[in-house]
Amino acid sequence: MRSIQRRLSLGLISVMVVVGLVLAQTSLWLFEMGLQRYLEAGLRNDSENLLVALVRGPQGLQLDERHLAPAYQRPFSGHYFRIDFADSQWRSRSLWDQELPRLEQPGLDSNLQLGPEGQQLLVLRSDYRRLGQSISISVAQDYTPVRESFLRMQQVGLGLGLAGLLLILLLQRITVRRALRPLETAREQIAQLQQGQRSQLDDQVPVELEPLVAQINHLLAHTEDSLKRSRNALGNLGHALKTPLAVLLSLASSAQLDAHPALRKTLKEQLEQVQQRLNRELNRARLAGDALPGALFDCAGELPGLLATLNMIHGDHLKLSYRAAAGLQLPWDREDVLELLGNLLDNACKWADAEVRLSVLKTVEGFELSVEDDGPGIPEDRREQVFSRGTRLDEQTDGHGLGLAIVRDIVEAWGGVLQLQESEWGGLKVLIELPERV
Repeated sequence: MRSIQRRLSLGLISVMVVVGLVLAQTSLWLFEMGLQRYLEAGLRNDSENLLVALVRGPQGLQLDERHLAPAYQRPFSGHYFRIDFADSQWRSRSLWDQELPRLEQPGLDSNLQLGPEGQQLLVLRSDYRRLGQSISISVAQDYTPVRESFLRMQQVGLGLGLAGLLLILLLQRITVRRALRPLETAREQIAQLQQGQRSQLDDQVPVELEPLVAQINHLLAHTEDSLKRSRNALGNLGHALKTPLAVLLSLASSAQLDAHPALRKTLKEQLEQVQQRLNRELNRARLAGDALPGALFDCAGELPGLLATLNMIHGDHLKLSYRAAAGLQLPWDREDVLELLGNLLDNACKWADAEVRLSVLKTVEGFELSVEDDGPGIPEDRREQVFSRGTRLDEQTDGHGLGLAIVRDIVEAWGGVLQLQESEWGGLKVLIELPERV
């Protein structure tokens, strides 16, 4: 979410800076052009006044100084003129010993400098005919004060523009945060959904998010409904088969098959395996119960009920206990952890004499799970055999040889390590080391 906000902010900043610079530069250029056009009108008026001041004298054209403005008499006053004839020129006294260059073409120029102070001149050249002679009049004005005022105005405008940009960015940040708040809320709710704290997303969202939230909720409802129907179907199937299996087992033990001992033995073994598998699946369904989609495994909330269920299955003569830190949660799906621990504890209960203990610890690398019993244990040279599917070291004990193989598959899928060791009571200790889940 923060990356989205950052990209939106950077994108908006880039667009605003580019557009702002273009608008500012265009505005300043238009303002300066308009100001020069205004000053050009004044220079053209001065040029026409000089043209009027040219009168016929005894020696030809002469300049009537009574029509000249006082600024043309004061040295470096900032107002200058130059009148060019065919073979001579006149200059204003304000030029002193400086030369006002003559522009090559009639028009306005703003790149000339004059005098020791480096006055920036705005010069206008106009060509006329007066009393039968061609005359070129160049009138100039010091543009430096105007340019300095213009630069100050640019600085003030730049400061105001930066302040406005910061204000807009602040408002934009607030607006983006408010606009993305529903997405952040949806993200938090999805995290709560993954942790099993809720089963649906809130549908009170902006109109733009309603289709997305509706589709997610529909998918969650469909998934939960499918899980419930699968569990119910498994339970119904198990209960439906228990009675026919009991009848078949009874028939297999009856005297009618005494004449066929081999057939009787085979039939009984196969029916017992079906019954054991059926009982295991029913136990799994009871252990799983109702779970929210994506719910994590909370040790304090789940382990007491799991151990109580196993006590009911295997008898109250077993002492089942667990050790886990308060508030500890395993970052894997609740169903998968129940599958893992259910198989381990169920196997330990079958072999234990009186005591089974489960330990769940948080380590630096991840998590450590161990299940210990006080049963006969497994010799070290035969421990690897129990991981093979269908292998049973003792045919007299109920089971089908899939429990530890399933446990190993789950542990390997999570990137963990499973070891068989000897418990402190002399029985079997199953130790599982799981890495931290990212």
